[in-house]
Amino acid sequence: MTAADSDRPEEQGYEKPIVTDRRRIDPETGKARRAVPDASEAAPSDVSGEAGQPTVEQVTTEGADELATAKAEALDLADQLARRNADVYNVQQEYNAFVRRSRTEAAAHRQAGVQDVAEALLGVLDEIELARQHGDLTGPFASIAEKLESTLAQRFEVVRYGAVGEEFDPAVHEALMHTTDTEATATTVTQVLQPGYRAGERVLRAARVAVSSPE
Repeated sequence: MTAADSDRPEEQGYEKPIVTDRRRIDPETGKARRAVPDASEAAPSDVSGEAGQPTVEQVTTEGADELATAKAEALDLADQLARRNADVYNVQQEYNAFVRRSRTEAAAHRQAGVQDVAEALLGVLDEIELARQHGDLTGPFASIAEKLESTLAQRFEVVRYGAVGEEFDPAVHEALMHTTDTEATATTVTQVLQPGYRAGERVLRAARVAVSSPE
């Protein structure tokens, strides 16, 4: 190897410089050359900088799609929950209405049963009252009669009504006899022919009476 060869740049570890011909006219042919972009002037690559990786636009679009899907699912679940709550509310209202109706009907049936029993005992109560008026209600029978009347009054609100001097009320009285009185100011009961009975607010039998009214 000669000294000239050892002076070559590549022999000394240096790379041979690369010369780029930027002339637009080919000196040999005289024709215009096609522009070749410099490496430093090449179009910028995608933001990702690596082939096969999604771009920022792609990531943004996918994120927006996922968010829209999640919102749609949330709205659907909220709608389903609202419908289920409405169903539960309707069932509760129907149950409450059923309970109220059942209680009302039960009370009505109970009252009807009491009234049926009381009406069946009206004849017995009439005999007790007649015996009392004639002084025949004595001894053990008097104690039994009083207990019967007390039980009917306390537990079932069955009471006897009708007395001389009461103002006549066609809702609770039945007039069997009628006279006039020049001194009377209103139609009143002058005689109780048969007492009346009521159970609570319901009249089981109207009091049968004789009345007197103004002329």
